[in-house]
Amino acid sequence: MKIILNNTDLNKALENIKLLGFVPTMGFLHNGHVSLIKKSKKICKKTIVSIFINPTQFNNKNDFKKYPKNLNNDLKILKKNKVDFVYIPKVKDIYNFKRKVKIKINSNDQILCAKFRKNHFEGVLDVMDRFVKIIKPIKIFMGEKDFQQIYLVKKFIEQKYKSKIISCKTIRDEENLPLSSRNFLLSKTDISNARNVSQELIKLKRQFKIKKIPKNFLLNKKKNLEKEFKIKIDYLELRKLKNLYNSKKILNSRFFIAYHINHVRLIDNF
Repeated sequence: MKIILNNTDLNKALENIKLLGFVPTMGFLHNGHVSLIKKSKKICKKTIVSIFINPTQFNNKNDFKKYPKNLNNDLKILKKNKVDFVYIPKVKDIYNFKRKVKIKINSNDQILCAKFRKNHFEGVLDVMDRFVKIIKPIKIFMGEKDFQQIYLVKKFIEQKYKSKIISCKTIRDEENLPLSSRNFLLSKTDISNARNVSQELIKLKRQFKIKKIPKNFLLNKKKNLEKEFKIKIDYLELRKLKNLYNSKKILNSRFFIAYHINHVRLIDNF
């Protein structure tokens, strides 16, 4: 496993590699990240994993500062999973040029997390654009927990580059909570409540497998969940998978939720 700390070494290391898989991460790795690495290793000849906490996608400075870190453990996990390259850039390596035109997502996409996290996805698209320019991967592996992120990155990157986004299934714990680096910021009680929220989404999906969702049902459900599990919900919505438009039927759609539990923001979809 080769650890790369700057762009000069990166260019040398990746020279002449044709089928390169890329797994972008912000570190504090878990089995969700490992599943992306395994998928990349299965499909691609070589795999590169980045560890970079991207400052431009945080609309809250405290959130950025509090983001969990454990580089030594990350490197152990990557070595164990026989990753070929680990890229750990500094901010100056990624943001080495100023854009003439800022990246903006269109008004139709100002929904779900984009509505509640100002400039978040602009920051994600910016950093992904810069990564793809530097790394030039054939395939990029991303998890479906961040479904809106995949949707926007795929639309942006695949129009501009030959790289393809590979969407990978959300990895969950034994009680259906999606694995997330942010889970480590939660107390045992918070984890229990978060698991209950995920279970409620599963019940919702079963409940409306065939029939339409009544008007105002999700609004009332949101209020009930907030009260029962002591959380603050940004949104609870049913959206079509193809274009993330609002939906009234489960077919080809998913429930999307974002909520705050003890100052930690979590997302999920079923």
